[in-house]
Amino acid sequence: MKYDFTSIMDRRGKDAIAVDGFGRPGFGPSENAPGQFDMIPMWVADMNFPTAPSIIEAMRTRLEHPAFGYFAATDAYYDGIIRWHETRNGVSGLTKECIGYENGVLGGVISALRVVCSQGDKVLVHSPTYVGFTGVLENNGFQIVHSDLKRDEQGVWRMDFDDMETKLRDGHIHAAVFCSPHNPCGRVWERWELEKAMELFRKYDVYVASDEIWSDIILAGHKHIPTQSVSEDARNRTFAFYAPSKTFNLAGLVGSYHIVYNPWLRDRLAKQSSLCHYNSMSVMSMHALIGAYAPEGHEWVDELCQVITGNVDFAYNYICQHFEGVTLSKAEGTYMLYLDCEGWCRAHGKTMDELLQAGWDVGVAWQDGRPFRRPYAIRMNLALPLSRVQEAFARLDKWVFNAK
Repeated sequence: MKYDFTSIMDRRGKDAIAVDGFGRPGFGPSENAPGQFDMIPMWVADMNFPTAPSIIEAMRTRLEHPAFGYFAATDAYYDGIIRWHETRNGVSGLTKECIGYENGVLGGVISALRVVCSQGDKVLVHSPTYVGFTGVLENNGFQIVHSDLKRDEQGVWRMDFDDMETKLRDGHIHAAVFCSPHNPCGRVWERWELEKAMELFRKYDVYVASDEIWSDIILAGHKHIPTQSVSEDARNRTFAFYAPSKTFNLAGLVGSYHIVYNPWLRDRLAKQSSLCHYNSMSVMSMHALIGAYAPEGHEWVDELCQVITGNVDFAYNYICQHFEGVTLSKAEGTYMLYLDCEGWCRAHGKTMDELLQAGWDVGVAWQDGRPFRRPYAIRMNLALPLSRVQEAFARLDKWVFNAK
């Protein structure tokens, strides 16, 4: 490969929660740990790869000029976004006017809901549910109505359209938060699924905030389809939110954006976003996006998706072959796995707290998946060199799931 996805970065002391958070109560080994292990970060949803060289170069070039005063987003910023979506997602007709800045996707989602909802209104969200959605919706006074995803005969997470319709109709719900690809399940929705969901939303006059921050991390054999692209109606009732942060590990720079085609919604969203007083990009985050969406950034992401595909293949096969009682659906996008450990816990008389701690005791820093609304769940981040993924699973095999 052209880019480096094998080096093990030392992120200690470099402003990384994923690493520097290790050792706090509940986030480190217990006194019963079977030995001393270096930490393998598999919890916080950022990547343990050096980011694309084109981003570093763009930022370095800007730093050669020593002034950082007030500024406006440049044409290069908007053109980069337009070309990115045209090249990677087949989007046509996207113009500068449809693109707006957001400090973060979650803030943008709340601004969108405030356009179409009153405080206290019900909002449909699929479950398992990203904890970020839960937090911001509850903090801002919305009632969450969950529609459970179901695993089919092949173990693939699917929307329950009958349940969605019942809840939209009976609850008089007119807003939904959609996640595409889905976090934490890793589903990359097929076109027919998106079409059916959006037809339900049309039928019940539901406006949609679509979080598509994971849309660039698509594994082999799958393709992201923008929610807004499935029909003209979907194009006009959807607020779509994106960011380079998940794709290029740029969360620490802050900077997201929305795409809204409907001018009435777009104007209202801009007003809502302005009410927090400060919703403006950093000049360095702008240049980082320009570097990310350059041609070299496309090449880097293509290689990243190959690496993540290999990591997911390894982890999925290892779990299925070695961890009896642990079930999962194979991720199609994102770099997260969502494990169901109920069978293992019941067979071994262990609680989830005990299982989670056993992983932390051997340096596997994985994430409690219960806040995503599944009682025996663990979420695992696979965005790190394959050698580290292999080491993590060897430890889990010997010291946790098959400990003697």
